[in-house]
Amino acid sequence: MKIIIAASLSFFALSACAQSHMGMDFEKYNPVSTLVVPEHKLNRSKFPFIDVHNHQWEMGTGRIKELITDMDNLNMAVMVNLSGGNGDKLKGIADNIKSTSPKRFIVFANIDFSGIGGDNWTENAVRRLEEDVRNGANGLKIFKNLGFSVTDTKGNRVKVDDPRLDPIWKKCGELKIPVLIHTADPKSFWNDLDENNERWMELATHPNRKRGSKDASFEELIGEQHRMFKKHPETIFIAAHFGWLPNDLARLGQLLDEMPNVVVEFGAVIAEIGRQPRNASAFFTKYQDRILFGKDAWVPEEYATYFRVLETSDEYFPYHKKYHAFWRMYGLGLPDDILKKIYYKNALRIIPNIDKSQFPD
Repeated sequence: MKIIIAASLSFFALSACAQSHMGMDFEKYNPVSTLVVPEHKLNRSKFPFIDVHNHQWEMGTGRIKELITDMDNLNMAVMVNLSGGNGDKLKGIADNIKSTSPKRFIVFANIDFSGIGGDNWTENAVRRLEEDVRNGANGLKIFKNLGFSVTDTKGNRVKVDDPRLDPIWKKCGELKIPVLIHTADPKSFWNDLDENNERWMELATHPNRKRGSKDASFEELIGEQHRMFKKHPETIFIAAHFGWLPNDLARLGQLLDEMPNVVVEFGAVIAEIGRQPRNASAFFTKYQDRILFGKDAWVPEEYATYFRVLETSDEYFPYHKKYHAFWRMYGLGLPDDILKKIYYKNALRIIPNIDKSQFPD
């Protein structure tokens, strides 16, 4: 009887303790690891690098000088601004780059899809692209609205592989400029928002990212993208965010095997790479000539996670945004010859007009 009473008291004591901490939730719970392992926190890359995925919407102004200080601290030699727009806006950005720091920045043009389906829309879009390249664009960036929200003059969704866009992709091949394209979102964004969805916290805190029945499905979107890749083998495509297949590297590898005109960049998906170090290391080794460095959001202190995953063999370290990845990272410890390709050599081969004098052999 005494044992039973003691056990009951212990149970109630634990319950009371639990009740006193009911304010603790998953977002707040962030225990400090007791694991004692080597740490190599990096704030600067080992080699100068080219960030092929950045967004600077106001680069037509003097903001360039402010950026260079942060770039120098990171060892970023060249930033590729994917948000160049087109027409006068792009020309203003390109002119500002040329007059301030021509070696440090590259700008990509964007397509204005409004009015697609109207008379001569395709021809006009191609002519505008040619003009943008003459004015300083060195590539074309396609945002994810293509496939999701772009509609034609009849109100129909414009698919990624819409034949009305074929002359644009063909012209990019002729002009020898790459197309960096973001299609779809992480597949989990379409899944039910329940306890089985590992993106639950991100979707709960950013509900506008949830995809549903009104959107084209994940498989529809990447299927359209892959058909477009195959239709234009003479054009170089950079699949943004590892083509949203960073959590299925075998499938991504199959894509690269089938389409030699496709390369990838890992903007915003380093958390997926860092949680599978052995699998990712094998992927980076096999496809070392097909991977570019990309970050996406311009938050200078977050580059440290990218450097640490790529360069070190550290274990069990945190990602910089818990809502985006609650799991821990592991370093790939890539050798120097592969690091150089990821950081700058592959981009120098693919993106025209980058000054090569800033980089080692």
